[in-house]
Amino acid sequence: MAGKKKKKSLMEKKEQRAAYVFLIPAFLGLSLITYIPLLAAMAIGFTDLRTGHFVRNRVLPPPRFVGFDNFVEIFTNPTIDFLNSIGVTVYYALFAVISSVFYSFFIAILLNRKIPGRAILRAIFYLPYILPAAAVMISWHFLLRYEGGLINYFLVNLGFERSHFLSASETVIPSLVMIAVWQCGNLIVIFLAGLQNVPRVYLEAAEIDGANFLKRFRHITVPCMTPIIFFNMLMSLVVSLQVVVPALSVTRGGPGKSSMFMTFLMYHVGFREGDLGKGSAISFIFFILAAILAAILFMTSKSWIFYEEGED
Repeated sequence: MAGKKKKKSLMEKKEQRAAYVFLIPAFLGLSLITYIPLLAAMAIGFTDLRTGHFVRNRVLPPPRFVGFDNFVEIFTNPTIDFLNSIGVTVYYALFAVISSVFYSFFIAILLNRKIPGRAILRAIFYLPYILPAAAVMISWHFLLRYEGGLINYFLVNLGFERSHFLSASETVIPSLVMIAVWQCGNLIVIFLAGLQNVPRVYLEAAEIDGANFLKRFRHITVPCMTPIIFFNMLMSLVVSLQVVVPALSVTRGGPGKSSMFMTFLMYHVGFREGDLGKGSAISFIFFILAAILAAILFMTSKSWIFYEEGED
C-alpha cells in the first residue's frame, strides 16, 4: 500500500509538472496581451504622456507624474463629457444584452424544432456573425440612410414617415442595437447546443403528466438553460461594452455625442488628440466599470441559475 501511495504521489507530481509546462504559453499570452498592457495603461494614466513624445525632431518636456489630475480632468472637462460617454455605453450594453439574449433564445428554440431546411436556416442566422464588422456597419449605414436608404424607401411606400435611424440622437442607439442583434449568430449556436442537452427524461415525464409546451418550456427548458443564459449574457455584456466599430466606421460619436462610446472616446482623446495620459485614464476607468457590471451579474446569478446536480 505504501508503495502504491508513493507511486501515485510521483505520478501526481509528474502530471502537475506537465500541467504547469502546458500552461506557460497561455500564461505568457495573458501576461503580454492583457495584464502588462493593463498595468501600463494604469501607470500612463498618472502621467502627462502625449504622442508627441514619440515623434522624432519634436521637442517636448519629458513626461512627468501628475497624480490624479488626468482622472479629475476627464470628469470635469465639458469638452470630454466623460459622464455622457459612460451613460451611452451602459445604455447600449444593457439594451444590446437583453435584446440579443431574448432574440437568440427565441430563434434557437425555433431552429431546434424539426422544420424543413433547418440546417440551411441555421447557417443563414449564423452568417452575420462571421462577416467583417466594418463592412456590416457600412452596409447597414446605406440601408438606414434618411435620404436614399432602402428601409426608408419601403417605409414611405407602406405609408409611414421616414426615420432618421443613425442620424438622430433618439434613434441611433436603438438602430445600433438592432444591428448588434442581427449579428448575434454565435449566441444562437450556443443556445442550440444547450437546448439539445436538456434532459429528455424531464420533458417526456412532463408530457405524460399532461403539461403543454408552455409549461414544459417554463418549468423545465428555461431552468435547465439558465447556465447557458448566464454565459451568453456575460459574453454579450463584455462584447457590448467594448463596442467601437459603429463609431469608428459610421457615426463618429454622433449625432452630437449620442454614440460617443467609452472605447471611441479613448481612441479620440488618446490618439486623435494625442493625450495618452487622459486616454489611459479613461481606459482604466472603463476596466473598473466593466468589472463592476460583470461582478453584479455574477452576484445576482446565484438566485436564478439552476444546476441539475443540485448545487447552490
